[in-house]
Amino acid sequence: MKFSEGMATVEAILFASGESIEADKLAAAAEIEKDTVIKLIDRLNDRYSEQGSSLVIQRLGDSYQLMTRPQFARNIKSALENKRQAPLSQAALEVLAIVAYNQPVTRGFVEQVRGVDSSGVVKSLTERNLLEEYGRLDDVPGRPIAYKTTDNFLRCFGLNSLEALPPIPSSTDQIDFDEYAEMQDME
Repeated sequence: MKFSEGMATVEAILFASGESIEADKLAAAAEIEKDTVIKLIDRLNDRYSEQGSSLVIQRLGDSYQLMTRPQFARNIKSALENKRQAPLSQAALEVLAIVAYNQPVTRGFVEQVRGVDSSGVVKSLTERNLLEEYGRLDDVPGRPIAYKTTDNFLRCFGLNSLEALPPIPSSTDQIDFDEYAEMQDME
């Protein structure tokens, strides 16, 4: 297969899938070595940039997805007449952070960390495709459902993978309430 045919094949598969596709599956479908597929994706992205294209192939963990560049989001939404989604609440952001840094986790774990019932927030985030069921924990009574973040979570927050999350501050990087009060008294 010629290089240009390989690029066209990979591009066609990514376009037709409409969702992210794992590199191994993409390579198998294209009948091309995985390393070559990754080189083809890099070349496609170079071509898109050179031509000023609205398209980009985004890496999401070990998956790839053909998508439009973020600067065109407003125009696309307008054309499709999508209703503006409400921004995420503070509770939703807390739940996402807990799951992202500790996944897979149960709703009970999230509630233990937050100290409040989180079932509605978890359900809402699942409906918005930011969280998904990861399976059930067989070694825990009641076999609760475990949750993890989705590729859509990575896209929405502009991350390539979970490793791109900022580090959690250590306890030495934080000040306690008494130190804060003293700082306020000095001002």
